Amino acid sequence: MVAPMVTLPWSKGSAPHTLAAALLMGRDNQEEGHEAIFCSGTGNAMTKVRVAGFSVSFDGFGAGPEQSLENPLGKRGQELHPWFIRTRSFQAMFGKSGGSGGVDDEYGHRSMDGFGAFILGRKMFGPIRGPWPDESWKGWWGNNPPYHAPTFVLTHYPRDPIEMEGGTTFFFVTNGIEAALEQAKLAANGRDVKIGGGVETVRQYLRAGLIDELHFAFSPVVLGQGEAMFSGIDLPALGYRVTEHQATEHATHIVLSR
Repeated sequence: MVAPMVTLPWSKGSAPHTLAAALLMGRDNQEEGHEAIFCSGTGNAMTKVRVAGFSVSFDGFGAGPEQSLENPLGKRGQELHPWFIRTRSFQAMFGKSGGSGGVDDEYGHRSMDGFGAFILGRKMFGPIRGPWPDESWKGWWGNNPPYHAPTFVLTHYPRDPIEMEGGTTFFFVTNGIEAALEQAKLAANGRDVKIGGGVETVRQYLRAGLIDELHFAFSPVVLGQGEAMFSGIDLPALGYRVTEHQATEHATHIVLSR
């Protein structure tokens, strides 16, 4: 069964928001009652590196094929995310009431909570490939991106940082995933770092053993093609095991930890 398309709450006349933009949303998380999450190290609090709220098809694809400006999640990629779009947490991102509670909403909230910095692959920042033609592209999100925190974009091509409204600054990192993570941990100031995607970015950090925890939401849809999340990756050999699993009508939530 093909997952139904869902009407998204973009405002008319706004910047070209997309589902990709919304699904990468993170908050500064200074809300009352929500504290940053830490893991214990050698006597000191340590920042966790997490993947959270990452939707995957039943056949293991985290995005559809042929990503473009018109299809930022790839063709049919939008079908992976109805579990989140229906939630109270998703609606609250846009200042709207309503939406469902329950297990999906709990995981949706956790996927946005406690982060002090973000890391994105270049595809998650935009559709441009190769050298930057100019400075005009500043992400999918308009002038006030949803991160409200330092956000590090992996790229092969240098670019000056972009300071946006609302506390988001995009930093462009050209010397690899470890360098981006080192900078993000410093910027996070004790909070967690979110590896926001896309698929290949998550895979790179997985293969390098740099992720502490991953939450995948397996949606009841098969894509047949696209960007495969787990191909060639031996999760047990990397030390990961399933530490949580809950199923709802719209997704099966799996948390992997080391």
